[in-house]
Amino acid sequence: MARKKEVSREKILDIAYKMAINDGLDGITARNIAKAGHFSTQPLYLEFENMDEIKSEILRRISTDLKEHTLQKKFTGKPLIDLDLSYINFSKQHTKLFKAMFVDGKFGSEIIEGTLLELGTEKFKEQYPDRNFDDEKLHQIIVFNWINTIGLTALIVNEIAHFEQEQVINVLQSQISQAINNDEFAVDESNPLNLS
Repeated sequence: MARKKEVSREKILDIAYKMAINDGLDGITARNIAKAGHFSTQPLYLEFENMDEIKSEILRRISTDLKEHTLQKKFTGKPLIDLDLSYINFSKQHTKLFKAMFVDGKFGSEIIEGTLLELGTEKFKEQYPDRNFDDEKLHQIIVFNWINTIGLTALIVNEIAHFEQEQVINVLQSQISQAINNDEFAVDESNPLNLS
């Protein structure tokens, strides 16, 4: 009779995900995951090729959670503004993770970048159903929106500036209007959000 695994792949990922969300990414090591789960490091290397695979799986989970729950909050009834506000609130609650992904550049990836661009496009179309921009212009608007939102979030999270929610909403609305009306903004397609 084969011996049952004591530590499953899912258990390892659950522990690593909780560590990333609560404490950021610097502490995501085999030893720290094993310590948090009260087991040896051996199961990690039986279930995963290396730590990069674990980190990629964590990113996929974060991306799914962002897409399905975290960035779907309602504040104003304007879908793109609500998306931006959801992102700011998430970042304030998970400061270490935000800094690792978007400030330090230690953990940004195409997975998260793709999620943000996809959600931004979806929410823009919901908020502005009568605007029929071509794909390139729409992409430029969404990238411009995320650059501004991430910058605003960095000011807030790092406590460089303090804003009332109404001020934040006004800034977000203004920058979206600017992106809609400005044809001079160009996107570097090789790394449009400069996340990695």
